[in-house]
Amino acid sequence: MDDASSGVLSGVVPFLGTYTPRLDDKGRLILPAKFRARLAAGLVMTRGQERCLYLLPPAEFHRIHDALSRNPLLNRSSRDYLRVFLSGASDELPDKQGRLSIPPVLRRYAGLDREVAVIGTGNRVEIWDLPSWEAYLAEKEAGYAEAVEEGFPGEVP
Repeated sequence: MDDASSGVLSGVVPFLGTYTPRLDDKGRLILPAKFRARLAAGLVMTRGQERCLYLLPPAEFHRIHDALSRNPLLNRSSRDYLRVFLSGASDELPDKQGRLSIPPVLRRYAGLDREVAVIGTGNRVEIWDLPSWEAYLAEKEAGYAEAVEEGFPGEVP
């Protein structure tokens, strides 16, 4: 699988790992140090799947938006998805300490309180409520080995 088809920008190290910072009283979190350089110039935060938030570098956000925009407007599910995805989108700029403010509407959507999980997923970062992430991971880990055995679309080593 080449970089273009995998969604990973050529020559750019993917976002990796799991971190567990805490939200402060103002709804801010400190980005993991490994993610700061790629997100320092700005990012787009929006609703993700399974009640998490996506942090997308601008180039990745534009790639996704362009792909979604090519879907026909006459298709109701395309319109619905685009509305939900974009209506929660927010341009954000981390401060000099690497803190990122999470808008209240997005905190409510993801059920974020104090304890969060920040995970690297290749071309994006996801923010989860920590208990929700732990429950999701526990449920999905059981099928992790079987997924490769059953077959993935594309190549998996």
